[in-house]
Amino acid sequence: MTSARVVARAVVLAAIVLVAAGAARADTHAPWPTDWNNWNDPALWVTVGNPGNTGQWVGSSYRGDGPDRLCGAVGYTFSMGKFEVTAGQYTAFLNAVAKTDTYGLYHFMYVSMAEACGIYQTGSSGSYTYNVASDWANRPASLVTWGDAARFANWITNGQPKGDQDHTTTESGTYYLNGANTSETLAAVTRIADSSRVPGKKYYCIPTEDEWYKAAYHRNDGVTGNYWHYPASMDSVPTNQLINPDPGDTATFRDDNGDPTIAYPGSTTEVGDHENSHSPYGTFDQGGNVSEWTETLLYSGPFQQDFCVRGGYWDHGINMLQASSQDAEYPTADTPYYGVGFRISEVPEPATLALLAAGAAALVMRRRRH
Repeated sequence: MTSARVVARAVVLAAIVLVAAGAARADTHAPWPTDWNNWNDPALWVTVGNPGNTGQWVGSSYRGDGPDRLCGAVGYTFSMGKFEVTAGQYTAFLNAVAKTDTYGLYHFMYVSMAEACGIYQTGSSGSYTYNVASDWANRPASLVTWGDAARFANWITNGQPKGDQDHTTTESGTYYLNGANTSETLAAVTRIADSSRVPGKKYYCIPTEDEWYKAAYHRNDGVTGNYWHYPASMDSVPTNQLINPDPGDTATFRDDNGDPTIAYPGSTTEVGDHENSHSPYGTFDQGGNVSEWTETLLYSGPFQQDFCVRGGYWDHGINMLQASSQDAEYPTADTPYYGVGFRISEVPEPATLALLAAGAAALVMRRRRH
């Protein structure tokens, strides 16, 4: 009888420990902002400095995937989103501009795929509303096309207005979309020219591959071409475990045994859940969780317009988290990619770029004099 009581007590205590551990796990993440939709909050951003750093060769000739190119050189200081855009942030966007979803910003495949980001649409066209499951709100948005991400960036640039999808909300801002919604028309969209920007106005973008790569891998050690192999500031292979506290070498991906970080339909983890596995500049989840759109066309031709996506997602193996590996996706698709999301960057004001150019010219003149 005594031994039975001891066993029963041990089981209860073990259950209490597991519940406590679960609660601690849920509370362990990188510091989150108090208001996810206040894009002026510094808690949503990191500064990527060292302007003028040199790039690094990536691609299939460098033990990676994709075309060979020099990657990561950026001539200006910019801001990068600390976290991937969350399902909660994307839901706020939908409720602001998608009561009539003119350009198909909401995508529903079937229940198990919709659970990848937990957003649900109710009502009818003209009065659609959107809700996100509470346990998915701080996980990254997915099922997002390149056009969706560009429209989100325009909406943030325009001050998060409410209204139809038009030039005051989604169709102009950082990008002139004007209804572009095919692979061909989206491939022709470019970031607004510096000369067209309004001084003092912030412009939010899908990061270029160079911006994305620098924020993820550059060692933040000055104007160098020194890069880490993985975005968690490391060269050794990370593990895919959620550990409390995070030891600084983890990410959300599928390991060599085929095991994901969270069993399906869990799929993604909350942004910043690997709280000590950040890049040298302070970004989280640039490796794993969801692959992320960049602004860079990786392939362009009569039958192929593919934008570069980076970082790998929860169902990818470790190779896609590596600095040398690129991937590519169509900018729009009938069935969006459940493993693709995005983060946004903020580009410098035109005056800042002019000062950088002047400084570079002065440096050249000084060198010539010497």
